[in-house]
Amino acid sequence: MSAVRFEAVAKTYPGASTPVVQGLDLHVNEGEFMVLVGPSGCGKSTTLRMLAGLEEPSAGRILIGDTDVTDLPPAQRGVAMVFQSYALYPHMTVAENLGFGLRMAGKTKAQIDAAVQRAAERLQLSALLARRPKELSGGQRQRVAIGRAIVREPKVFLFDEPLSNLDAALRTQMRIELAHLHRSLGTTIVYVTHDQVEAMTLGDRIAVFNNGCIEQVGPPMQVYQQPVNRFVAGFLGSPRMNFLPVQGANETALEVPGGLLRWPHGQGVSSSRVAIVGVRPEHLHLVGDDTGFAIAGEVDTVEQLGDTSVAYVSLAGLAEPLSLKLSSNEGLLVRGAKVQLAAEPQHLLAFDAQGQRLNAA
Repeated sequence: MSAVRFEAVAKTYPGASTPVVQGLDLHVNEGEFMVLVGPSGCGKSTTLRMLAGLEEPSAGRILIGDTDVTDLPPAQRGVAMVFQSYALYPHMTVAENLGFGLRMAGKTKAQIDAAVQRAAERLQLSALLARRPKELSGGQRQRVAIGRAIVREPKVFLFDEPLSNLDAALRTQMRIELAHLHRSLGTTIVYVTHDQVEAMTLGDRIAVFNNGCIEQVGPPMQVYQQPVNRFVAGFLGSPRMNFLPVQGANETALEVPGGLLRWPHGQGVSSSRVAIVGVRPEHLHLVGDDTGFAIAGEVDTVEQLGDTSVAYVSLAGLAEPLSLKLSSNEGLLVRGAKVQLAAEPQHLLAFDAQGQRLNAA
């Protein structure tokens, strides 16, 4: 296993007016599970493809371990890539698919058979070795694609949206299996996804991409709880963070559409600097009418999720409804109900007019 470094890496396609990736600096530690996450078109897959050698950087350099691989062909980089489409050979059996790369590398039959058996046992494919891809489920095909990477014993595993073709239940199962696989192999993994659940549950660290740049890098919960700007705050979390424009302020309260939010003195940021305040759905709560710090609204929609529900509350003067998560013991709201909401002041995030967080750690 090896560390990975991107140093001032950029990518601009011929004829394009703006770069797909610009000034990328990122260090992936040896043995780390690094997730590149962001919306479609943000540059994360292009970054992965440059690391794999499938795209050539327009500027900068890429290192795997101490080796500059910027100009090396894919086969000499010591990486193995798992694609979204599985990319299995339909006329080959599972065993033949698993061993194909080793055959191309000139390994002996004994070496190939041993490596295939080890990978099949690790991924619970031993009973499927004689089948062809059309006889496998989506989850089984993905295991074969991962197994084909494992047998090569690469320095770095690369995953490009590997679970996006699976249904919700299989995605959950495969996330668990990928986490176990990383713990058992200890190999460096760079994983691309637009799914924030995959990013939060799999990554040792996550790098949040936007418009070809990295907005923030850090452990998942650190990025979730301490986003550096409004983009990161709004991208991570489901439902997304609520954002409220601040219409007036003093040292104890922020005036927002629908009412007041408590803003305790000592928050570290002068209330006069706050243009937008963010609060996550789990930090909004129903309160009675007698509190001085509350937001008045009307329930627009309620989503039932079993043990929890999500209510969307319309406020006068706000285009988008607020969302709040409710546990089963908080009761069931109905459409049209008038409600009062309060936020936990210690969880409020303050942003300036440009969307930069003011009270960032």
